[in-house]
Amino acid sequence: MDAAVTELPPDFVLALEAVGAALAAMAAGDPEPYRRCWADTADSTLYGAFGTIERGRAAIDETLGWVASRFAGGGLTPHYDLIHVAGDLAYTVGREIGATRIDGRETTPLVIRVTHVYRRIDGQGWRIVHRHGDHPPRLER
Repeated sequence: MDAAVTELPPDFVLALEAVGAALAAMAAGDPEPYRRCWADTADSTLYGAFGTIERGRAAIDETLGWVASRFAGGGLTPHYDLIHVAGDLAYTVGREIGATRIDGRETTPLVIRVTHVYRRIDGQGWRIVHRHGDHPPRLER
């Protein structure tokens, strides 16, 4: 975690740690830990780095399975540029950096720019309610 975490609620720090472990599993081909990080709500949304746009838990679960099926033998680590918590809502802005095999090809470096929005849900704790990820373009300047 790159951003300062000294003033974050302890339960939110635990949620970020769970997401970090889940991203490592995703890049190795296992979607289950990351699925558990998501809110089970109809208004959850995923704007994925492979171009997917999903709404609702069932559609998100299906897409996470598809994405994980494309990955093998890798790992991703979140690097947060900004973390903000206010009441029962929070967001993170940063990058997921690592390497993985995509679609059976050779292992390749991977960087995804990501924004996550979290909501604290009674009985569940902090869960992701939105993700927007993309592959950063090469700057021409």
